[in-house]
Amino acid sequence: MLSAEKKAYVELHIAVLLFGLTAILGDLISLSAVELVWFRVLIAGFSFLFFFRVRNALKKMPRELALKYLGIGAIAALHWVTFFGAVKLSNASITLVCLATTSFMTSIMEPIIVKRPFYWYETALSIMIIPGMVLIVQSLDAEYYLGIAVGLLSAFLAATFGILNKKMITRSDPLTISAIEMGGAFGFLSLVLLTMLIIGSPVSLSPSGTDWMYLLVLALLCTTLAYALSLKALNHLSAFATALTINLEPIYGILLAIVILKEHHDLSPQFYIGGAMILLAVFSYPLVNKKFRKKTN
Repeated sequence: MLSAEKKAYVELHIAVLLFGLTAILGDLISLSAVELVWFRVLIAGFSFLFFFRVRNALKKMPRELALKYLGIGAIAALHWVTFFGAVKLSNASITLVCLATTSFMTSIMEPIIVKRPFYWYETALSIMIIPGMVLIVQSLDAEYYLGIAVGLLSAFLAATFGILNKKMITRSDPLTISAIEMGGAFGFLSLVLLTMLIIGSPVSLSPSGTDWMYLLVLALLCTTLAYALSLKALNHLSAFATALTINLEPIYGILLAIVILKEHHDLSPQFYIGGAMILLAVFSYPLVNKKFRKKTN
């Protein structure tokens, strides 16, 4: 019989593995990034309302607060669209390495947004990712550069979304917030799709049978289930242990891309060396942060 803490670790690792699977599913689904994310938030949003008791909380939510969460949901939608757009423009492995820079973008942006002090070691670790990114760019053909740029934009949006969520998380329970943000993402993307239809851009809202299967896995397993497991695990794990485990997402994702998509045939050893340098910096962050925060407290 597993203890509550060990069970929580298992649940969190399953959640992170499912998060890592999203890039692979984005590569397998034939829809464009906007259409893909629209279906994802539509299915996941309904599943939140169906599986979790959030409807009463939604009714009691002050309108001004709900509007703020809807706005954060729109930012989340842009993050997901650029994430899957980067997958389409490059591949899953490249996108996941770009996404690994999120924590360092957060370390630069958070002091500005929430008015907290800058910490020198966060800046030092941020600088450590630059050689890794240089190696990755040098190892790739120019056709992947746009995908890298969009992937880094996705990381920037992920950092913005995370900081704003952290700032607002205490105003309501996480499940209710997630349900509202899903609604904000869905509403924002519906307007984007409507605009695309008006200006004559091609829009396809008729996924194939295979696409439907992957979309259901993406929405129900990689979004709803993964989020529920991660929230449940947080009740028994420290913030440090959680942050360290979540950093495994790009590693799990790249390993899945090697196994499922066979992407290692298209990428050189130089790419993986650069990726390893970035991931080393990512894993160092919670360790260094814990050490220096203790000294300053």
